[in-house]
Amino acid sequence: MASAHLVAVTFALLATAISAHNITDILDGFPEYSLFNSYLSQTKLADEINSRQTLTVLALDNAAMSALAGKKPLSVIKNELEIHVVLDYFDPQKLHQIPDGSTLSTTLYQTTGNAPGNIGFVNITVLQGGKVGFGPAAPGSKLDSTYTKSVKQIPYNISIIQISAPIVVPQIVNAPAPTASGSNITALLEKAGCKTFASLLISSGVIKTYESAIDKGLTVFAPNDEAFKAKGVPDLGKLTNAELVSLLQYHAVPSYTPIGSLKSSKDPISTLATNGAAKYDFTVKTAGDSVTLDTGVGSSRVASTIIDSTPFAIFAVDNVLLPTELFGNSPSSAPAPEPVSAPSPAPVASAPGPAVEASSPLAASPPAPPMDTPEGSPAGAPAAKSENSTSDNAAVHVKAPAMLAVLLLTVSATVISSLFLS
Repeated sequence: MASAHLVAVTFALLATAISAHNITDILDGFPEYSLFNSYLSQTKLADEINSRQTLTVLALDNAAMSALAGKKPLSVIKNELEIHVVLDYFDPQKLHQIPDGSTLSTTLYQTTGNAPGNIGFVNITVLQGGKVGFGPAAPGSKLDSTYTKSVKQIPYNISIIQISAPIVVPQIVNAPAPTASGSNITALLEKAGCKTFASLLISSGVIKTYESAIDKGLTVFAPNDEAFKAKGVPDLGKLTNAELVSLLQYHAVPSYTPIGSLKSSKDPISTLATNGAAKYDFTVKTAGDSVTLDTGVGSSRVASTIIDSTPFAIFAVDNVLLPTELFGNSPSSAPAPEPVSAPSPAPVASAPGPAVEASSPLAASPPAPPMDTPEGSPAGAPAAKSENSTSDNAAVHVKAPAMLAVLLLTVSATVISSLFLS
């Protein structure tokens, strides 16, 4: 009986270790958070949340979410919601047992690169009477929101708790919503070291295609200037105008596809160049926080985020994306010469020699700054972890479930074998 019970427990742990959370599916069971859930989907934050492990979502009920959203553009709402995703695990018990009674925790907004100072952190403090307060990390900020109740926990993976009111960060709420036009697309590209790509967009007229697609959603993958000088990049001067246009359109996706959505993508992604039988698509490969685009000819790593403002994003990539429709399997190699055969000697009837086949030539393959303790926090509150340390921890957490799954499978096999042998 003891062995059978151990088997059951082992498989239960295994199921938990290898399961992945889906924030949308979880919140679907709670209609009081339907507006919050809807905005997570509209901003694509749901994909980012699902791609991460060890986090806490500070959920808002419909009334609180309506107050937060107001009539703001979707890009501002996304930034506000990112403050409500903490990159640490807090269940009700841990909330009430915070060491020294206060902590500054990193939020998803801090990972965007748009958070100066300590804006991307949230202050969590145990208040008098046992309540837990939440507020911006800036010194002197009020803790206007408090813990209300637990919604759902998958231990040490994701915790969803409700808070009483939105965490309002003035620098986010009052920031002007970025706009996207042909002129500032090229300005952003030039500033990010993608001048060659920007110049090609202008000279070919493809910038107008980009601009007309922005309102419905657009994601651009811009090669940096060094990418165009790399070995194996074909001579773009030999392309026809139509081929150059297709190549540049291939570097954009007609939808808002932030990093979280890229990480969760399983199917080939169509581009602006996709047209009927001409697929012009690519696939995405991920390893931890690294995202790579595979065209079938070569691959390119997403190096940095130039701008991410719903429904528009630009990412810098370290290689030119070469579609198979234009470059086949070997964009950089010149056509191989036909093999030259030497005259065959006259056959000898008594000792015929073995036939020799000419082999075909192979184609060449191409920190968060130091922060002051917010006013009202207990003395000696721990400093927030840097963004780098958060990323490192996230990488460890991504690997941990897989390692645990392997360990549990081994233990299960051993226990089951002992049952049969006994």
